[in-house]
Amino acid sequence: MYFVYAIRSQKDERIYVGLSSNVQRRLLEHNAGYVFSTKGFKPWKLIYKEEAINRKVARIREKYFKSGFGKELLKSIPL
Repeated sequence: MYFVYAIRSQKDERIYVGLSSNVQRRLLEHNAGYVFSTKGFKPWKLIYKEEAINRKVARIREKYFKSGFGKELLKSIPL
């Protein structure tokens, strides 16, 4: 089972989209500074999580949320 997730930086409100089989562990990694692309913008807060049946489907949804339309949808989620 895989999940697509979106996290928002509490430092500058940027949004990061990723996929993982364990979202809670991955969020801890982001907040601990283990992820190069997110360590300068911590702390992070989970704003969206979606379950996918496999990694392939999760990757398709991840690409959507990284697109313009998907990113705008995530930005509309209240703080």
